[in-house]
Amino acid sequence: VFGSGPIRIGQGIEFDYASVHCVWALKDAGYEVVIVNNNPETVSTDFNTADRLYFEPLTPEDVGDIIRVENPVGAVVAFGGQTAIRLTKWLSENNVPILGTPADSIDAAEDRGRFEALLKQLHIKQPVGDTVHTAEEAIETANRLGYPVLLRPSYVLGGQNMIIAFSDADVKEYMDIILSHMEGNLVLIDKYMMGTELEVDAICDGEDVLLPGIMEHIDRAGIHSGDSIAVYPAWNLSPAKTAKLVDYSTRLALALNTKGLINIQYVICQDQVYVIEVNPRSSRTVPYLSKVTGIPMVDIATRVMLGEKLKDMPYGTGLAPVSSYTAIKVPVFSFEKLSGLDTQLGPEMKSTGEVLGIAPTMREALYKGLVGAGYQLTDKGGIFITVRDTDKDEIPDIAQRFADLGFHLYATAGTAAVLRDHGMSVTLVHKISESEHNTIALLESGKVNYIISTSKKGRTPARDSVKVRRKSVELGIPCLTSLDTAVALADILKSGFTPDTAELVDICTLQ
Repeated sequence: VFGSGPIRIGQGIEFDYASVHCVWALKDAGYEVVIVNNNPETVSTDFNTADRLYFEPLTPEDVGDIIRVENPVGAVVAFGGQTAIRLTKWLSENNVPILGTPADSIDAAEDRGRFEALLKQLHIKQPVGDTVHTAEEAIETANRLGYPVLLRPSYVLGGQNMIIAFSDADVKEYMDIILSHMEGNLVLIDKYMMGTELEVDAICDGEDVLLPGIMEHIDRAGIHSGDSIAVYPAWNLSPAKTAKLVDYSTRLALALNTKGLINIQYVICQDQVYVIEVNPRSSRTVPYLSKVTGIPMVDIATRVMLGEKLKDMPYGTGLAPVSSYTAIKVPVFSFEKLSGLDTQLGPEMKSTGEVLGIAPTMREALYKGLVGAGYQLTDKGGIFITVRDTDKDEIPDIAQRFADLGFHLYATAGTAAVLRDHGMSVTLVHKISESEHNTIALLESGKVNYIISTSKKGRTPARDSVKVRRKSVELGIPCLTSLDTAVALADILKSGFTPDTAELVDICTLQ
């Protein structure tokens, strides 16, 4: 069983959970199990987890030596995230049996051309896009697709080096940086679709498919799934859309000859369902979904990989019954430990953990999740708002929600003008270079309890927006870089939950 290597941002501990549960399931099935992983902080590298532990890097060279010594019945790559999946091609070329989804199917999901052909064959839509090699090609493609566009290298891990570009300048800046580091690598450009993002984890045995649940992100598409607030069960789906997601997920899992887990991410934009990506492996949401549905997904997937059938297990097929509770995954960040990093969220993953909020209602579950994630929630005070031009149509409604709660509004010039045009009372705050009475001075005064900042994302720490977001980290002021999270926060502040009024849910007896 191959683990996920050193835990770092973008490569979560959730894969260690999956690896360990896989080892336990294999041992229950009577196998002697070897684990390969080089991370001292994880349960998978405890000496009593597997029969043997190789504390070695997950590279073909090191793995090859282990394979020659152990001569295994098979290798498991499905539970170690993208790090383990990258070994698939080498294992296949060296005739090492891969338990579960075959190497060719994994390549079909990862290779852009093959995946596009598969979706066309299945009559499933995906955002339009193309591949480019140069900055000139990238600018031409971006203009042809129409801004905004999503740029990323091929075979990406944790959303690393992904951005949403709104102009030619953004594309050129990105390509100059990416080509200087990754010469000769393909860059993928997709039309960015600002819609509702949904996620499905499923188990397939080659004949039947079990879908434990459908999760919906509070943050719209464009923020990495690892950094998004995910809600189970999805609260916005019509029965028709639910049926379509189940149909698409079933057909994709079967077409890819999946044996085990598969993770599929969708976006619903203008009432159309599009597939963003398919990962024929375990995902970050597997532990979360397993806990809240009572379906031991890794155990079932491991048994399926060994040849058992879903119809012979007591969990059924198709979409599982929906829980009576709402469960919300809220990401946790460690920005105070990472000096200089811009805290604005985007397609590149930045979270270092997650918490789980469970309650009878969505608002209460979100309240629990935000408190658990370390947000200092207060229902009065001041809120400082500074947003980019593309968000100025939406910000008046959000600002009004906080004003109705009694918050005093502070804003930079452009945002303040928009809010005043909508009849709101707002205090103008100057940029750092314009006056001593500027944004930093305001934050240090203690008058601000929340910040909404979606202004220019910076790779340059000298930008005002980056300095403001970094200052919020130093002062412990919650800084929201997603408008959807700001709306959710206003809703739960209005609900008036406190630690004393929230219902205690015992997760051990949930199911």
